[in-house]
Amino acid sequence: MTTTVQSGTAARLGRRMLNKVPEVTLYFWLIKVLCTTVGETAADFLNDNLGFGLTNTSLIMSAVLVAVLVAQFRKRKYVPGIYWLAVVLISVVGTLISDNLTDNFGVSLVTTTIVFSICLAVTFTVWYRKERTLSIHSINTTRREAFYWLAILFTFALGTSAGDLTAEKLNVGYFNSVLLFGGLIAVVAVAHFRFRLGAILSFWIAYVLTRPLGASIGDYMSQPRHDGGLGLGTTGTSAIFLAAILGLVSYLSVTKIDRTDRAIPEPA
Repeated sequence: MTTTVQSGTAARLGRRMLNKVPEVTLYFWLIKVLCTTVGETAADFLNDNLGFGLTNTSLIMSAVLVAVLVAQFRKRKYVPGIYWLAVVLISVVGTLISDNLTDNFGVSLVTTTIVFSICLAVTFTVWYRKERTLSIHSINTTRREAFYWLAILFTFALGTSAGDLTAEKLNVGYFNSVLLFGGLIAVVAVAHFRFRLGAILSFWIAYVLTRPLGASIGDYMSQPRHDGGLGLGTTGTSAIFLAAILGLVSYLSVTKIDRTDRAIPEPA
């Protein structure tokens, strides 16, 4: 009887999966912005400073991203190191996708911004039709996690195109772009906390906006002074933000303050 009960318990636990993403805290948003900044500067560093070229950089980083995502999908709970490494890499790859379309294929930033917006909308639509929720607090099945990472990829690609369109094509400038996207995020926060804008909608709008915010910060810090930047270069900017990400992720790994303990049965 004891053996039967233990076997049944083990079987039920085998179908259970902890939420695969962290709690949305101040640490979440801080690391997210840092990751988006690294995505912008690291792509430029590999492409230009190391001379890999846009195509080779894209192939290498895509292969590394796939390997990390395989490790992420194999885990049955949120692991800070793997999760945030995947976010950094998907930020780099999202930037490279946008850059490839504009630099190698001559697609305008207006077109890429529209296309990635449509791709993201389609992803959300299919995700909701299949799962009836877009909440990141229920990423507890493989299919939901697949939708989640696909949406993340399109948010980064969209954010890159929108950020470049605003800062360069529309001549808003890097620092003004930081103020613009930071202000839009503040508007979303006020709409959520003051006027009861839905949590899920607020989250995804803010998530999209943090990408051009981070890209604008990265460009502002790395670009030469005569182009409106601080002149720190892609190497220095990438090193600063990678060190900050490493420190914060290490802190979260030790304290576990951003982990969720909710385990929800995974559908058969």
